[in-house]
Amino acid sequence: MKQLALDIGLQTAPTLASFHVGPNEEAVAHLRGWVGTGRGTLHSPVPIYLWGESGTGKTHLLESVASALYDQGARLGWMHPGLYDPPPFEEQWDAVLMDDVHLYDNVQQQAAFSWFVQAQSLQCGVVAAGELPPADLRLREDLRTRLAWGHVFQLQLLGEAERRAVLHELASARGLKLPPEVVDYMLHRFSRDLGSLVELLKTLDSYALRTQRAITIPLVRHMLENE
Repeated sequence: MKQLALDIGLQTAPTLASFHVGPNEEAVAHLRGWVGTGRGTLHSPVPIYLWGESGTGKTHLLESVASALYDQGARLGWMHPGLYDPPPFEEQWDAVLMDDVHLYDNVQQQAAFSWFVQAQSLQCGVVAAGELPPADLRLREDLRTRLAWGHVFQLQLLGEAERRAVLHELASARGLKLPPEVVDYMLHRFSRDLGSLVELLKTLDSYALRTQRAITIPLVRHMLENE
């Protein structure tokens, strides 16, 4: 089976409105309220920490928060495991976002702690995300405790019925006829991660258009063998 080359070039920026809430209503409602305070007013300095297994949408939510704040003219600091040499905290930042904190190395942990301390001294908001609850993070204690003391939300994967409904909704928006047996095949043979399923649907749509064939299980198999 060949690896799919997913078409992500036309993706729009994630937003809170485009996040499929499912069992995560409390966390999303809190983030909506937090970003809704608007530029020029004080976003709550109480930190927010989102945690959950891969595929629960943590990065989507962080990017959605960033997009909403950028729209308000905010200036942000963003840290992630791929940032090997984090810059020093900048006082003009309005908020700090930290993704995949469970993967931070010693240098990133030191920078994250520094950002946290300075953000709090300036009443600057912090939103962070990781795969583990604060108590289980293998991070330096001073950083781990700061991630734990604010609002902590566990994110859950969408259930099968919810993922099925999302796939049908997206297919309908694209004008696709997605037979129930194809949805069954997608749900039972591929990742439970909704983002991966959505990308599979986009790729399947493109392949069906190129081959001028209806979407069926044999078409899905043929695409996986030939793409």
